[in-house]
Amino acid sequence: MLEFDPHIHSVASGHGEPSTITDLARQAASQGLKMIGITDHGPATRHSAKESYFRSLPLCERAKFGVEILYGVELNILTFDGKVDLDDSILNNLDYAIASLHRPVIKPGTIEENTRAYISAMHHPKVRIIGHCDDVKYPADYPALLETAMRCRVLLEINNSSLDPHGYRGDTRHNIQTILNLCRRYNYPVVLSSDSHTLASVGNFSCALEEISRISFPRHLILNYSCERFKTFLNHHKI
Repeated sequence: MLEFDPHIHSVASGHGEPSTITDLARQAASQGLKMIGITDHGPATRHSAKESYFRSLPLCERAKFGVEILYGVELNILTFDGKVDLDDSILNNLDYAIASLHRPVIKPGTIEENTRAYISAMHHPKVRIIGHCDDVKYPADYPALLETAMRCRVLLEINNSSLDPHGYRGDTRHNIQTILNLCRRYNYPVVLSSDSHTLASVGNFSCALEEISRISFPRHLILNYSCERFKTFLNHHKI
């Protein structure tokens, strides 16, 4: 049983279904999840939450309906040098950050530029996950990404939304299989996420699990089977 979903959006992200954190926790409990991560889009995303929202998150309840709640952010990578859209005074009080490239914020670059953007963001102390780096519109050098991820203790996300047949990132299966095969070769873990923007998709990893089954990716390298392993990963200081 998968125990947690680390990438979930609430009404504060400004698009998708207007679900509150309470709604999301209730839905997670109904799905049998033990933990969720609230990771709304950073302020560079149009209509998303402002800095004050992220500053107040550490004051929120840590559990609802028996579901533990972590509070993070899906940062926008703003430049190919890895600049992100929240400053350290806010990030230092969040549990973790996902860093992602989004087309409304930064136009896709070359393979070298996109790779440099991801790698530069990985060096930030709070960035522990790189979000949907499978996006075909942002081609990247995956061996280089994993090499840095291993050194910086950052996870490459296997994003269920990317694999949805109705998704907007293109056919990401080849890129995701490349990531999974590299992680298997180097015995490095991944984390699955729903990237949920609706209640119905909280804890939905069906497409990701199908790809994992397709290549017989080992269960012990999927952190979602243990909340404690994920939290241990987060608590281990980055280099």
